Amino acid sequence: MSGKKDITIVDIARELNISISTVSRGLKDHPDINKDTRQKIWNKAEQLGYTANIFASNFRKKKTNTLGVIIHRLHGYFISSLLDGMEKVANEAGYNLIISQSRESYHKEMANAKTMLANRVDGLLISLAYDTESLAHIEPFINKGIPVIFFDRVFENSQGVSVIIDNYKNAYDITKHLITEGCSKIMHITACLKRNVYAERYRGYRRALEDYNIPFSDDMLILNDMNPQDGIAAAEKILQMENRPDGLFIAEDENAAYCMHHLKQNGVRIPEDIAIAGFNNDPISRTVDPNLTTVNYPAYDIGAVAATSLISQLNGASSVVQVMNKIVLKSEVIIRESSRRKK
Repeated sequence: MSGKKDITIVDIARELNISISTVSRGLKDHPDINKDTRQKIWNKAEQLGYTANIFASNFRKKKTNTLGVIIHRLHGYFISSLLDGMEKVANEAGYNLIISQSRESYHKEMANAKTMLANRVDGLLISLAYDTESLAHIEPFINKGIPVIFFDRVFENSQGVSVIIDNYKNAYDITKHLITEGCSKIMHITACLKRNVYAERYRGYRRALEDYNIPFSDDMLILNDMNPQDGIAAAEKILQMENRPDGLFIAEDENAAYCMHHLKQNGVRIPEDIAIAGFNNDPISRTVDPNLTTVNYPAYDIGAVAATSLISQLNGASSVVQVMNKIVLKSEVIIRESSRRKK
């Protein structure tokens, strides 16, 4: 059985016995069409069940009013806050978001990028997957003049604006804090060092150790995928060590919370035996006992600034944006009970 025929402006024009161009301009509230005629057009459109063909209109304008977002994974407070900031800015400027996740896979990220291109997004916002080593899948956007904004996980010197925080400085500061609290054997638990966020946190951690003459050994580094089970696995590894660390700097709060909880269940006193610090200031950092020392990562602001930068380029402010190739937002260490060994 065939579906009901879509109502077009031709049908409205026929019903009202007026020209198609008059209907078209009336539906757009054009001042050349008098108010009474415009009202008749709108009434008839509503009566017939007319809906504007936005896709066709956008195709003619070569604009879809959609922004593509590729995120590494749709999980956790950080990502939801970031997307909230993006969506608010985008919606207020008349744009909708098409959101996809790479699930930490370059191949999925590449497929997502192709889909975004096929859907004719006006601009792209992207945070890179763990194993992304090339931006070849982004080049078609650049070649077509479609602006690209990288956020959180970025490539250095990439074509496009990057919106980040100073991961190096924050990692240095949080490691320094653990040292000043009396820790001399500090383990770092982090994720794939190909990504800037984790590479910079590792670099800041190592520099702080060097500056305070604390030796580093390979058994003081654990790489995982930063999920809850990995936090528990890291705790198990620590429990089996003969010479345990007295400080932990863990690159994400959720991982840190699960690690800390498992250590406590097995008799480790926090912070007396092991002082612990996380990163991101997730709500879980304020609900675990003791509350978790962390770094305030302004996720909502990252999303809002990234979307604002993209829309600025779409509105013709590219010359300004090109000068500001990297936007670094303010962030800082928040010291709580999980690392306070000196009362």
